[in-house]
Amino acid sequence: MPSNELSLINRVKTGDAAAVARVISKVEDGAADSAELMKQIYQLSRGAVVIGITGAPGAGKSSLVDKLAMLYRGRGDRVGIVAVDPSSPFSGGAILGDRIRMQTLGLDQGVFIRSMATRGNLGGLARATVDAVAILDAAGYGKIIVETVGVGQDEVEIVKAADVSVVVLVPGMGDDIQAIKAGIMEIGDVFVINKADRDGVYATEKELESLLSLASRGDGWKPPIVKTIATENRGIEDLAAAIDRFSEAQRGTTMSGTRRRAIARWRIVELLRERLLAQAVGSPESSATLERLADEVATRRRDPYSAVDEIIQGLGQ
Repeated sequence: MPSNELSLINRVKTGDAAAVARVISKVEDGAADSAELMKQIYQLSRGAVVIGITGAPGAGKSSLVDKLAMLYRGRGDRVGIVAVDPSSPFSGGAILGDRIRMQTLGLDQGVFIRSMATRGNLGGLARATVDAVAILDAAGYGKIIVETVGVGQDEVEIVKAADVSVVVLVPGMGDDIQAIKAGIMEIGDVFVINKADRDGVYATEKELESLLSLASRGDGWKPPIVKTIATENRGIEDLAAAIDRFSEAQRGTTMSGTRRRAIARWRIVELLRERLLAQAVGSPESSATLERLADEVATRRRDPYSAVDEIIQGLGQ
Protein backbone atom coordinates (compact mmCIF):
# COMPACT_ATOMS: atom_id res chain seq x y z
CA MET A 1 0.00 0.00 0.00
CA PRO A 2 1.37 3.48 -0.90
CA SER A 3 2.64 5.53 2.07
CA ASN A 4 -0.01 8.23 1.61
CA GLU A 5 -2.81 5.63 1.91
CA LEU A 6 -1.09 4.10 4.94
CA SER A 7 -0.86 7.55 6.52
CA LEU A 8 -4.57 8.12 5.89
CA ILE A 9 -5.46 4.80 7.53
CA ASN A 10 -3.27 5.61 10.55
CA ARG A 11 -4.99 8.98 10.91
CA VAL A 12 -8.41 7.27 10.81
CA LYS A 13 -7.22 4.90 13.57
CA THR A 14 -6.43 7.91 15.78
CA GLY A 15 -9.90 9.35 15.17
CA ASP A 16 -8.75 12.24 12.95
CA ALA A 17 -12.06 13.75 11.71
CA ALA A 18 -10.50 15.20 8.54
CA ALA A 19 -9.10 11.77 7.59
CA VAL A 20 -12.46 10.11 8.32
CA ALA A 21 -14.23 12.64 6.08
CA ARG A 22 -11.70 12.13 3.31
CA VAL A 23 -11.98 8.34 3.30
CA ILE A 24 -15.81 8.52 3.31
CA SER A 25 -15.64 10.91 0.33
CA LYS A 26 -13.33 8.55 -1.53
CA VAL A 27 -15.72 5.63 -0.96
CA GLU A 28 -18.79 7.67 -1.86
CA ASP A 29 -17.17 8.93 -5.08
CA GLY A 30 -15.81 5.50 -6.02
CA ALA A 31 -12.17 6.65 -6.07
CA ALA A 32 -9.61 4.27 -7.57
CA ASP A 33 -7.98 3.57 -4.21
CA SER A 34 -11.22 3.28 -2.20
CA ALA A 35 -11.36 -0.54 -2.35
CA GLU A 36 -7.80 -0.87 -1.01
CA LEU A 37 -8.55 1.62 1.75
CA MET A 38 -11.68 -0.27 2.78
CA LYS A 39 -9.77 -3.58 2.93
CA GLN A 40 -7.64 -1.99 5.65
CA ILE A 41 -10.57 -0.27 7.36
CA TYR A 42 -12.51 -3.51 7.79
CA GLN A 43 -9.61 -4.97 9.77
CA LEU A 44 -9.87 -2.13 12.31
CA SER A 45 -13.40 -2.83 13.54
CA ARG A 46 -13.94 -1.92 17.20
CA GLY A 47 -17.47 -3.25 17.63
CA ALA A 48 -19.46 0.01 17.60
CA VAL A 49 -23.21 -0.16 18.20
CA VAL A 50 -24.97 0.90 14.98
CA ILE A 51 -28.43 2.38 15.53
CA GLY A 52 -30.76 2.81 12.56
CA ILE A 53 -33.42 5.51 12.92
CA THR A 54 -36.17 5.18 10.34
CA GLY A 55 -39.81 6.14 9.95
CA ALA A 56 -42.32 8.32 8.16
CA PRO A 57 -41.50 11.85 6.96
CA GLY A 58 -42.30 14.48 9.56
CA ALA A 59 -41.99 12.06 12.48
CA GLY A 60 -39.20 14.12 14.04
CA LYS A 61 -36.36 11.69 13.34
CA SER A 62 -33.73 14.43 13.13
CA SER A 63 -34.69 15.94 16.49
CA LEU A 64 -34.62 12.47 18.02
CA VAL A 65 -31.15 11.79 16.57
CA ASP A 66 -29.87 15.13 17.94
CA LYS A 67 -31.12 14.46 21.46
CA LEU A 68 -29.98 10.82 21.49
CA ALA A 69 -26.51 11.88 20.35
CA MET A 70 -26.37 14.52 23.10
CA LEU A 71 -27.33 11.89 25.69
CA TYR A 72 -24.56 9.55 24.48
CA ARG A 73 -22.06 12.41 24.57
CA GLY A 74 -23.10 13.14 28.13
CA ARG A 75 -22.15 9.54 28.93
CA GLY A 76 -18.73 9.98 27.36
CA ASP A 77 -19.36 8.09 24.09
CA ARG A 78 -17.98 9.35 20.80
CA VAL A 79 -20.88 9.55 18.34
CA GLY A 80 -20.94 9.23 14.56
CA ILE A 81 -24.05 10.34 12.67
CA VAL A 82 -24.74 9.37 9.06
CA ALA A 83 -27.78 11.21 7.71
CA VAL A 84 -28.99 9.83 4.39
CA ASP A 85 -30.67 12.77 2.68
CA PRO A 86 -32.64 13.21 -0.55
CA SER A 87 -30.45 13.71 -3.60
CA SER A 88 -30.43 16.77 -5.73
CA PRO A 89 -31.33 15.55 -9.23
CA PHE A 90 -28.81 18.03 -10.64
CA SER A 91 -25.70 17.80 -8.47
CA GLY A 92 -26.19 14.38 -6.87
CA GLY A 93 -25.28 15.94 -3.53
CA ALA A 94 -27.18 15.88 -0.26
CA ILE A 95 -29.65 18.77 -0.25
CA LEU A 96 -29.30 19.28 3.49
CA GLY A 97 -25.54 19.57 3.20
CA ASP A 98 -23.85 19.07 6.54
CA ARG A 99 -27.08 19.60 8.45
CA ILE A 100 -26.49 23.09 9.76
CA ARG A 101 -29.42 22.70 12.13
CA MET A 102 -27.17 20.47 14.25
CA GLN A 103 -25.11 23.49 15.26
CA THR A 104 -24.61 22.47 18.90
CA LEU A 105 -23.45 18.95 18.04
CA GLY A 106 -21.41 20.22 15.12
CA LEU A 107 -19.11 22.13 17.49
CA ASP A 108 -18.45 19.01 19.59
CA GLN A 109 -15.22 17.27 18.59
CA GLY A 110 -16.59 13.99 19.94
CA VAL A 111 -19.35 14.00 17.29
CA PHE A 112 -18.88 13.37 13.56
CA ILE A 113 -21.82 14.27 11.30
CA ARG A 114 -21.99 13.26 7.65
CA SER A 115 -24.80 13.72 5.14
CA MET A 116 -24.93 11.24 2.29
CA ALA A 117 -27.08 11.46 -0.81
CA THR A 118 -29.25 8.51 -1.82
CA ARG A 119 -28.39 9.19 -5.50
CA GLY A 120 -31.49 7.37 -6.66
CA ASN A 121 -31.00 4.27 -4.49
CA LEU A 122 -34.13 2.77 -2.99
CA GLY A 123 -34.35 2.09 0.70
CA GLY A 124 -33.06 5.49 1.83
CA LEU A 125 -29.55 4.13 2.23
CA ALA A 126 -26.77 5.67 0.19
CA ARG A 127 -24.61 3.19 -1.68
CA ALA A 128 -21.68 3.84 0.62
CA THR A 129 -23.54 4.02 3.93
CA VAL A 130 -22.31 0.64 5.16
CA ASP A 131 -18.72 1.61 4.37
CA ALA A 132 -19.16 4.98 6.12
CA VAL A 133 -20.32 3.10 9.23
CA ALA A 134 -17.23 0.83 9.04
CA ILE A 135 -14.97 3.90 8.76
CA LEU A 136 -16.55 5.55 11.80
CA ASP A 137 -16.23 2.27 13.72
CA ALA A 138 -12.52 2.09 12.84
CA ALA A 139 -12.10 5.69 14.01
CA GLY A 140 -13.37 4.82 17.49
CA TYR A 141 -16.93 6.15 17.42
CA GLY A 142 -18.69 3.82 19.87
CA LYS A 143 -22.23 4.80 18.91
CA ILE A 144 -23.07 5.27 15.24
CA ILE A 145 -26.53 6.55 14.30
CA VAL A 146 -27.83 6.14 10.74
CA GLU A 147 -30.88 8.27 9.96
CA THR A 148 -32.71 7.44 6.74
CA VAL A 149 -35.04 9.29 4.43
CA GLY A 150 -38.73 8.59 5.04
CA VAL A 151 -39.68 6.59 1.96
CA GLY A 152 -42.08 4.03 3.40
CA GLN A 153 -41.64 0.33 2.83
CA ASP A 154 -38.23 0.63 1.16
CA GLU A 155 -36.81 1.60 4.55
CA VAL A 156 -36.45 -2.08 5.42
CA GLU A 157 -32.98 -1.56 3.90
CA ILE A 158 -31.90 0.03 7.21
CA VAL A 159 -31.67 -3.48 8.66
CA LYS A 160 -28.70 -4.09 6.41
CA ALA A 161 -26.59 -1.50 8.20
CA ALA A 162 -27.86 -1.43 11.77
CA ASP A 163 -27.48 -3.54 14.90
CA VAL A 164 -30.63 -1.95 16.32
CA SER A 165 -33.49 -0.65 14.16
CA VAL A 166 -35.60 2.12 15.70
CA VAL A 167 -38.89 2.92 13.93
CA VAL A 168 -40.31 6.38 14.63
CA LEU A 169 -44.03 7.09 14.36
CA VAL A 170 -46.25 9.99 15.42
CA PRO A 171 -49.78 10.04 16.88
CA GLY A 172 -52.69 10.07 14.47
CA MET A 173 -51.08 8.10 11.65
CA GLY A 174 -53.19 4.95 11.88
CA ASP A 175 -53.62 4.65 8.12
CA ASP A 176 -49.88 5.04 7.66
CA ILE A 177 -49.19 2.25 10.17
CA GLN A 178 -51.43 -0.05 8.15
CA ALA A 179 -49.68 0.94 4.93
CA ILE A 180 -46.15 0.35 6.20
CA LYS A 181 -46.69 -2.62 8.47
CA ALA A 182 -45.66 -5.16 5.82
CA GLY A 183 -42.18 -3.63 5.76
CA ILE A 184 -41.19 -1.52 8.73
CA MET A 185 -43.28 -3.39 11.30
CA GLU A 186 -41.27 -6.54 10.64
CA ILE A 187 -37.84 -5.00 11.09
CA GLY A 188 -38.34 -2.68 14.07
CA ASP A 189 -36.47 -3.65 17.24
CA VAL A 190 -37.68 -0.58 19.13
CA PHE A 191 -40.71 1.54 18.27
CA VAL A 192 -40.92 5.21 19.18
CA ILE A 193 -44.04 7.33 19.25
CA ASN A 194 -42.56 10.81 19.01
CA LYS A 195 -44.50 14.07 19.55
CA ALA A 196 -46.32 12.16 22.30
CA ASP A 197 -47.94 15.38 23.53
CA ARG A 198 -50.27 15.30 20.52
CA ASP A 199 -53.81 13.95 20.49
CA GLY A 200 -54.15 10.33 19.44
CA VAL A 201 -51.06 8.97 21.20
CA TYR A 202 -53.10 6.36 23.11
CA ALA A 203 -54.86 5.09 19.96
CA THR A 204 -51.55 4.89 18.08
CA GLU A 205 -49.95 2.96 20.93
CA LYS A 206 -52.84 0.48 21.06
CA GLU A 207 -52.75 -0.07 17.30
CA LEU A 208 -49.00 -0.68 17.46
CA GLU A 209 -49.44 -3.15 20.33
CA SER A 210 -52.13 -4.96 18.36
CA LEU A 211 -49.96 -5.27 15.25
CA LEU A 212 -46.89 -6.34 17.22
CA SER A 213 -48.89 -9.02 19.03
CA LEU A 214 -49.57 -10.67 15.66
CA ALA A 215 -45.88 -10.88 14.75
CA SER A 216 -43.49 -13.53 16.02
CA ARG A 217 -39.72 -13.18 15.99
CA GLY A 218 -37.19 -15.98 15.93
CA ASP A 219 -35.14 -14.34 18.68
CA GLY A 220 -38.08 -14.07 21.07
CA TRP A 221 -37.62 -10.29 21.45
CA LYS A 222 -40.78 -8.26 22.05
CA PRO A 223 -40.16 -4.77 20.61
CA PRO A 224 -40.89 -2.11 23.24
CA ILE A 225 -42.88 1.03 22.47
CA VAL A 226 -41.26 4.21 23.81
CA LYS A 227 -43.06 7.56 23.95
CA THR A 228 -40.92 10.66 23.40
CA ILE A 229 -41.17 14.41 22.90
CA ALA A 230 -37.80 15.03 21.29
CA THR A 231 -38.11 18.82 21.15
CA GLU A 232 -38.48 18.85 24.95
CA ASN A 233 -35.87 16.12 25.50
CA ARG A 234 -38.47 13.86 27.10
CA GLY A 235 -38.30 10.07 26.82
CA ILE A 236 -34.79 10.06 25.34
CA GLU A 237 -33.31 8.15 28.31
CA ASP A 238 -36.10 5.55 27.97
CA LEU A 239 -35.19 5.16 24.29
CA ALA A 240 -31.48 4.74 25.08
CA ALA A 241 -32.38 2.14 27.74
CA ALA A 242 -34.52 0.20 25.24
CA ILE A 243 -31.66 0.24 22.71
CA ASP A 244 -29.25 -1.02 25.40
CA ARG A 245 -31.65 -3.81 26.40
CA PHE A 246 -31.93 -5.04 22.82
CA SER A 247 -28.16 -4.89 22.29
CA GLU A 248 -27.62 -6.87 25.49
CA ALA A 249 -30.29 -9.42 24.57
CA GLN A 250 -28.71 -9.95 21.14
CA ARG A 251 -25.12 -10.28 22.31
CA GLY A 252 -23.84 -13.74 21.51
CA THR A 253 -27.20 -15.15 20.37
CA THR A 254 -27.65 -17.28 17.28
CA MET A 255 -29.99 -14.69 15.76
CA SER A 256 -27.34 -12.00 16.20
CA GLY A 257 -24.89 -14.09 14.16
CA THR A 258 -27.57 -14.74 11.55
CA ARG A 259 -28.21 -11.01 11.26
CA ARG A 260 -24.51 -10.22 10.85
CA ARG A 261 -24.18 -12.90 8.16
CA ALA A 262 -27.22 -11.49 6.33
CA ILE A 263 -25.65 -8.01 6.39
CA ALA A 264 -22.32 -9.43 5.15
CA ARG A 265 -24.01 -11.39 2.37
CA TRP A 266 -25.96 -8.32 1.24
CA ARG A 267 -22.79 -6.23 1.19
CA ILE A 268 -20.92 -8.81 -0.91
CA VAL A 269 -23.82 -8.95 -3.39
CA GLU A 270 -23.99 -5.13 -3.56
CA LEU A 271 -20.25 -4.85 -4.25
CA LEU A 272 -20.43 -7.66 -6.80
CA ARG A 273 -23.32 -5.92 -8.55
CA GLU A 274 -21.38 -2.64 -8.66
CA ARG A 275 -18.20 -4.28 -9.96
CA LEU A 276 -19.99 -6.31 -12.63
CA LEU A 277 -21.99 -3.30 -13.78
CA ALA A 278 -18.84 -1.18 -13.97
CA GLN A 279 -17.13 -3.95 -15.92
CA ALA A 280 -20.10 -4.26 -18.28
CA VAL A 281 -20.49 -0.56 -19.13
CA GLY A 282 -17.34 1.13 -17.84
CA SER A 283 -14.92 0.86 -20.76
CA PRO A 284 -15.18 2.84 -24.04
CA GLU A 285 -15.70 -0.44 -25.93
CA SER A 286 -18.54 -1.59 -23.69
CA SER A 287 -20.07 1.89 -23.80
CA ALA A 288 -20.13 1.75 -27.60
CA THR A 289 -21.71 -1.73 -27.46
CA LEU A 290 -24.35 -0.45 -25.06
CA GLU A 291 -25.21 2.46 -27.38
CA ARG A 292 -25.50 0.08 -30.36
CA LEU A 293 -27.73 -2.31 -28.42
CA ALA A 294 -29.86 0.57 -27.09
CA ASP A 295 -30.44 1.75 -30.66
CA GLU A 296 -31.39 -1.77 -31.77
CA VAL A 297 -33.83 -2.21 -28.87
CA ALA A 298 -35.33 1.28 -29.34
CA THR A 299 -36.00 0.59 -33.05
CA ARG A 300 -37.48 -2.85 -32.25
CA ARG A 301 -34.77 -4.66 -34.15
CA ARG A 302 -33.88 -6.46 -30.98
CA ASP A 303 -35.36 -7.26 -27.58
CA PRO A 304 -33.66 -6.10 -24.33
CA TYR A 305 -33.22 -9.66 -23.04
CA SER A 306 -31.02 -10.78 -25.91
CA ALA A 307 -29.14 -7.47 -25.63
CA VAL A 308 -28.31 -8.30 -22.00
CA ASP A 309 -27.31 -11.83 -23.06
CA GLU A 310 -24.78 -10.33 -25.50
CA ILE A 311 -23.32 -8.07 -22.80
CA ILE A 312 -22.98 -10.99 -20.36
CA GLN A 313 -21.32 -13.15 -23.00
CA GLY A 314 -18.87 -10.31 -23.63
CA LEU A 315 -17.89 -10.31 -19.94
CA GLY A 316 -16.81 -13.93 -20.18
CA GLN A 317 -14.33 -13.30 -22.98
